[in-house]
Amino acid sequence: MDRQGKLFLQWSFGLLVALGWAMAMTPLSAQSNPELQEINRILKAGQPKQALDRANAYLATRPKDPVARFIKGVAQSELGQTNDAIQTFQSLTEDYPELPEPYNNLAVLYSSKGQFEKAKVALELAIQTHPTYSTAHENLGDIYAKLASQAYDKALQLDRSNTQVATKLNLVRDLFSTQPRANTAPRSSLAAATGSTTTQVAAASPSAAAPASTLAAAAASKAASVAASTRAEAPPASAQPAPAQAASANAAAPTNDPAPVLAAVNAWAASWSRRDANAYLAAYSKNFKPDDGSSRAAWAERRRERVTTPKSIKVSVLAPQVTFQSPTEATVVFRQSYQSDTLRTNTRKTLRLVNEGGNWLITSERSG
Repeated sequence: MDRQGKLFLQWSFGLLVALGWAMAMTPLSAQSNPELQEINRILKAGQPKQALDRANAYLATRPKDPVARFIKGVAQSELGQTNDAIQTFQSLTEDYPELPEPYNNLAVLYSSKGQFEKAKVALELAIQTHPTYSTAHENLGDIYAKLASQAYDKALQLDRSNTQVATKLNLVRDLFSTQPRANTAPRSSLAAATGSTTTQVAAASPSAAAPASTLAAAAASKAASVAASTRAEAPPASAQPAPAQAASANAAAPTNDPAPVLAAVNAWAASWSRRDANAYLAAYSKNFKPDDGSSRAAWAERRRERVTTPKSIKVSVLAPQVTFQSPTEATVVFRQSYQSDTLRTNTRKTLRLVNEGGNWLITSERSG
């Protein structure tokens, strides 16, 4: 939820990988169906129009295929055909009510139109079908927070002197803001607890459906814990090496410090936002292996087109978590907010990076 009250929920991009039960239902398993695999690859490569055309051609002879219909809905969404996508996912829920992903994507589309009650119902149905579907639970929490924001805003309009309502409203808004303002203590604490792009290690945020007082208490507690941990781990000033010695030590042997890793990830996102394809591709190691199995050269060509084609792009790294496999290998898991003039998505992203000559570079990338 940004300052203008918009809400970006987490999208479900595929039945192809995530849903084993979908495979069993499909006459031709998607995992062994070259045509469906190719359509999905085209979609993931940032070519929704081509993917939609191929999906429609496939559905001409297999009109009930759930995987092709799902891909069609995602492609329609990426092309801005929101009403058509809603119809596609709605028909999927009617024919295959046991699949949670179409309900989840319906909720994302309803939310984009400001229809939050419809989004809530769709997410509740997704959870009914599969209670362990974490994406739907997270999105439902976001919807509850949005509805709470609307209720607090209405209460504040009726009574401007109610400072408690104003604090609650600010807390709920800042929970989803990528650039929370720090002019009050509760906002500053909440930013530290939920993890912004400058936070080194992010904590799991409290439930968005919890009361605002609970959110503030949890945020303040986590902020204090992070500060205490930092103080406890920092060596005394007398034990710290001189700047020149520290620089030499860092160049010789990387340490498990998340700051350089997060700096590399934020620089990658910034180059994407600037539509600077050269800087974007430079963030990837020469040993990078595309997730779709294509060659690195083919992948780079597709990515260059995807980075430069939109008229505007904004990529935000939200709540990053850094895990080290070794002093030269790290994994960063975060929520990626992507906004362009034609598409808005909010997905979970995992990047694996290695330290090559003092530079942290991406060796693998996975969404979802």
